[in-house]
Amino acid sequence: MLVTDSSDDLHLGLVFLLTPLGIGLTLWMTVRGLRLLLGRRDAHIRVRAAAAAAWACAFGFYTWGLLHFAVLDESRRTQACEQRLGAERARSVEGYEYAFLPVEFRCVTTGGETYDAAVPGYVNPAAMLSGVAAAALTCTARPKNWAVATEK
Repeated sequence: MLVTDSSDDLHLGLVFLLTPLGIGLTLWMTVRGLRLLLGRRDAHIRVRAAAAAAWACAFGFYTWGLLHFAVLDESRRTQACEQRLGAERARSVEGYEYAFLPVEFRCVTTGGETYDAAVPGYVNPAAMLSGVAAAALTCTARPKNWAVATEK
């Protein structure tokens, strides 16, 4: 898990690197899945199309979480912490933490406690579930003669 402090510009660079990459991968896998689905109709191709759709969902949910980072300027970070902690407890916030795997934004209080804020709670479970499904479908969709071809 990569965590940076709010004073570190590394998180901003990673957000602006990973977000366009995630958007591109989401679109690419969506188009790939649709092209496979609209092409031949055999079961093997449908499993490959389902795998592409699952990858698109995994990349999409992860990127959706990253987009919440991209809009967090100083006032929005404070606002996110106030929504999570309430106005009174938000006054004790002394810093912020960012995590990229899983996608998290945390408010750090003076007591050292951290509270998740800004990133919707469904993002990480949905991305993980989609990723696991995508990996399983990808393994299922591999060519049947793949094992024989690698032995030669």
